[in-house]
Amino acid sequence: MQWRKLGNTELNVSAIGLGCMGMDHAYGKPADRGEMTRLIRKAVELGCNFFDTAFIYGESNEELLGYALSPVRDQVIIATKFGIIGQEVIDGTPQNMLDSKPESIREQLEGSLRRLKVNCIDLYYQHRVDPDVPPETVAETMSELIKEGKIKAWGLSNAPIDYIRRAHAVCPIAAIENQYSMMWREPEKELFDVCEELNIAFVAYSPLGNGFLSGKFTKETEYQEGDFRNFMGRFRSDVIDHNKALLDVIAEVAKQKNATSAQVVLAWELAQKPFIIPIPGTTKIHRLEENLAGANIALLPAELESINDALAQIDIDETHF
Repeated sequence: MQWRKLGNTELNVSAIGLGCMGMDHAYGKPADRGEMTRLIRKAVELGCNFFDTAFIYGESNEELLGYALSPVRDQVIIATKFGIIGQEVIDGTPQNMLDSKPESIREQLEGSLRRLKVNCIDLYYQHRVDPDVPPETVAETMSELIKEGKIKAWGLSNAPIDYIRRAHAVCPIAAIENQYSMMWREPEKELFDVCEELNIAFVAYSPLGNGFLSGKFTKETEYQEGDFRNFMGRFRSDVIDHNKALLDVIAEVAKQKNATSAQVVLAWELAQKPFIIPIPGTTKIHRLEENLAGANIALLPAELESINDALAQIDIDETHF
């Protein structure tokens, strides 16, 4: 397994981590606890030491991770999040309930520490910006928590550039967690330059486009109740047809490299910038093994250029909501 530095910290993480959201949230019914415990521990055996969760994924998600990793706590880096304290339905649409006031952050942190069975959180993200709390206030609270030994580092998820800069000036940010994949390349426009300038790691969620880029889903695929791919634009029949050219490019490179499409996608992402850390999620051990092996796929400069040239010629429908 390759290793990457977590921004300006002394924390080294596996080049590919494991996102745990799908074990409990957004992809249907919660997965079997015993199977997920085995999967998480298998990830450690395979060299993965970076695990991502959040309170809003369900309290049991943090509890699962805490239980599964308790025997190897000193070998792993655990990231969780604050800032979303629940959801409420407004006009029939679920809306996040945001709270990043200092006293709320501390209360949320104590809950995560308890559920994860740890004394310190390695990486603590603000999950979403709270418009009622200035970034300087959040950053000052993070600085205090670091000094108190409650967290080692902190980060932001889906925050505006100005917010990142203002927060970083008060307490250096270790990582930004945003969506990034071949079909959602928005961070390339400005955010990557900011990460490079400020020495911030970029943790990429949905690096496989919610599984779309693996090439394993078709127009006939049926998703279980509660799986938000039932409503995501990129899984509509017309969008799948539109983006087939992208899947074909990936499949051709995979054939040349004797790899899978998912492995090529992850290798491409790792090759874009040395500070990018993808965190694909899965509930299947064979997919875990496949994903983590993506770190071993080396794309030559010419191959990378060829892929990027092909991507530039494809009109990708980035519909993802």
